[in-house]
Amino acid sequence: MLSKPKLSKADLFRSHLEQIINMNHSMVHLSRQINWNAFSNRFGSLYHDRKGRPGLPIRLMVGLTYLSRMHNLSDEAVVEQWVENPYWQYFCGFEYFQHRFPLEPSSLVRWRKRIGVEGVEFLLQETINSAQRSGHLKQSHLTRINVDTTVQEKAITFPTDAKLYNRMRERLVSEARKAGIDLRQSYVRKGKRALLMQSRYSHARQMRRAKRETKRLKTYLGCVVRDIRRKCSDPADSLLELLSLADRLLVQERKSKNKLYSVHAPEVECIAKGKLHKKYEFGCKVSVATTSRDNWIIGIQAHHGNPWDGHTLKSVLDQVKRLTGWSAVEAYCDRGYRGHDYDGETEIKVVGRKRKSLTRWQRKWYKRRSAVEPIIGHLKSDNRMERNRLKGEEGDRINALLAGCGRNLHKLLRILFLPLEIVLDFCFWSCNLRLSIRF
Repeated sequence: MLSKPKLSKADLFRSHLEQIINMNHSMVHLSRQINWNAFSNRFGSLYHDRKGRPGLPIRLMVGLTYLSRMHNLSDEAVVEQWVENPYWQYFCGFEYFQHRFPLEPSSLVRWRKRIGVEGVEFLLQETINSAQRSGHLKQSHLTRINVDTTVQEKAITFPTDAKLYNRMRERLVSEARKAGIDLRQSYVRKGKRALLMQSRYSHARQMRRAKRETKRLKTYLGCVVRDIRRKCSDPADSLLELLSLADRLLVQERKSKNKLYSVHAPEVECIAKGKLHKKYEFGCKVSVATTSRDNWIIGIQAHHGNPWDGHTLKSVLDQVKRLTGWSAVEAYCDRGYRGHDYDGETEIKVVGRKRKSLTRWQRKWYKRRSAVEPIIGHLKSDNRMERNRLKGEEGDRINALLAGCGRNLHKLLRILFLPLEIVLDFCFWSCNLRLSIRF
């Protein structure tokens, strides 16, 4: 599979992008740091040369995926801005300026499904390799790392019993109509009225009336479920899955385990991290591993089942070794990792305990652990990890990995933005300042 698009005869009379853009731009330098042939070798086997429509260039798909995470854009927005930006077109491997959309935004969805979690992890590995080839990430930087966990929230509304009952009834009625099942009653009008009154009573703190409307919505759902089971003995897979979720929703209580918080995303979990402004978050837990010195993201994973922080150490440290080819000597964690069961070759340092025998140099790296917190904030606010819109557990893992790709590329882009002369002048000025202060 070729990484560059084919040229047409009309391109012979057009100007090259190299004649339009500034070749000293940071996006041009970044495109030269990435090994695009590695993607062709890795993903070329996923395409077929004989059957079907010709596939889109691999470099175009990888470049658009990187750009969407670097600039916090959706699939639709990154395609629209790609047409207007010649630097982005050069980054994706085009030689001439394009005036049309290169693809439909839905092609990026199918592309993510095609490469899977392992392919997206390879995209993260290439960002790390690019930083290593440029000399900004060295092996000495990987000796000490920071590890922390956060919550990646799912794109769902705040779950309440009334909303879940009504939404489940709506989905069942829709699937029953598609299957040709003639329901005795759909409760479309009554369900909408009951949900409206329940929200009004709850807002007015009339909890008895609100509870009565919630019970009424639950009754409507139970009637629809029993009606479908009576009239369809062998339902389709989609309808059967909804019926099992409805049974799970009808029997769950406040203190039940494995509760259902969303109809379209049943994998969502309720996680309490002890935050004052947000007591509960609905999504999945994500482990983040960064270098202590320069905050490069060298490992990021999404975990389901709401595991304890100490149980996530082994998997994320194995990922760090797999992506970088090097095992960290020391890993600094917060007090949530106390009592961990990790017994690998990396030494775990739990920050926050009172230690009197620490040297000045060791105390410095202990304090450096908190540098991972703003990186998590940037992942959420700048790289689309605050609200995950990808489907299923695989979408949770892919979204976390792509957020790490965007963060590393954004960091590399900022480094390449500064000319070498400015960096050397700053180093010379800082050295002179230190010498003047010392003497």
